[in-house]
Amino acid sequence: MANYTATPFTLLLRLLTTLVASFFLFLSPSSAALHAEAKHKAVTHKLHFFFHDVVSGRNATVAQIINPVKSPPTSTFLGMTNIMDDLLTEGPQPTSRPVGRAQGLYASSDSIEIAFLQIMNIVFTDGAYNGSALTVVGRNPPLHDVREMPVVGGTGLFRFARGYAQAHTHTLSANGDAIVEYNVYVMVP
Repeated sequence: MANYTATPFTLLLRLLTTLVASFFLFLSPSSAALHAEAKHKAVTHKLHFFFHDVVSGRNATVAQIINPVKSPPTSTFLGMTNIMDDLLTEGPQPTSRPVGRAQGLYASSDSIEIAFLQIMNIVFTDGAYNGSALTVVGRNPPLHDVREMPVVGGTGLFRFARGYAQAHTHTLSANGDAIVEYNVYVMVP
């Protein structure tokens, strides 16, 4: 067996080889991941539709499931909770092309003014977003001109979505039926 003596030059060469190998083993995958992440930018979607909240008649899409906490009820109906399965359409007319359903509930949660805690899934049943859904949870004071609620997630094409929904009452009938215009802005990674 031959004798081997390490010189300062060979030690330095081994150290440099180890450092270069470490760079390619540990830093290159990280930079590749960063490069891939930079190429994959979030996509923003702007959605526009009309929500038909029908509280009266035999074709009602809303059912009251909890009565207000006081009898007679307060002016804000505190505690009243409704469950909904409302039609979503392309235009304000109920006969417009259906694009989905708003399914969830809203509860009167303010003792000063009429305002709801609204929890709803916007389920798309037609068009490019068919089979996907967005989830909106937030405060909805329906007598305000424009209300803004956060989009907290989604499914299908809207997986990991975040954004906001703006609601504007288009029509409110004497019996409480409402047509609400929605503009929804959503970012999806």
